[in-house]
Amino acid sequence: MKGDAQMATVEKMPMLQEGYDKLTSELKRLKIERPQIVDAIEEARAHGDLSENAEYHAAKERQGQIEATIADIEDKLSRAQIIDPRDLSGDKVVFGATVTLLDEDDKPIKYQIVGQTEADAKSGRISYNSPIGRALIGRSVDDEVEVSVPAGDRYYVVSKIEFI
Repeated sequence: MKGDAQMATVEKMPMLQEGYDKLTSELKRLKIERPQIVDAIEEARAHGDLSENAEYHAAKERQGQIEATIADIEDKLSRAQIIDPRDLSGDKVVFGATVTLLDEDDKPIKYQIVGQTEADAKSGRISYNSPIGRALIGRSVDDEVEVSVPAGDRYYVVSKIEFI
């Protein structure tokens, strides 16, 4: 019974297939590196005095990083909820939607709402958890959106919502 209550608190992590695939390949790469690090530790250990052995300490540190990253990626993959934007429709901004905004100068800006691991502002992909992402979720075409960013408040109008 206790396990059921705990399962209910596991938060699903929405992501696109592309983000899931990227995490999966990173996990594979780390699992290949894992035994190589163990070998490096063994080799460094064979060199004698561990307190003076920089290779040993570097390899142990890298091993800790790899184990932590593997655990983190496995956690994300176990909670992954893959969403294909092409399966979505509607007139509200939701995860996976591509939104065209008009800024105060009526200049169009296009963003796709993606998962935290997939966000890349330079390529127009913003996390649903980012200030702009949170401001956009649930909005419709012609809604005005105010976003507080470090540079100050920005105002946008939602001009188009696509599921592509």
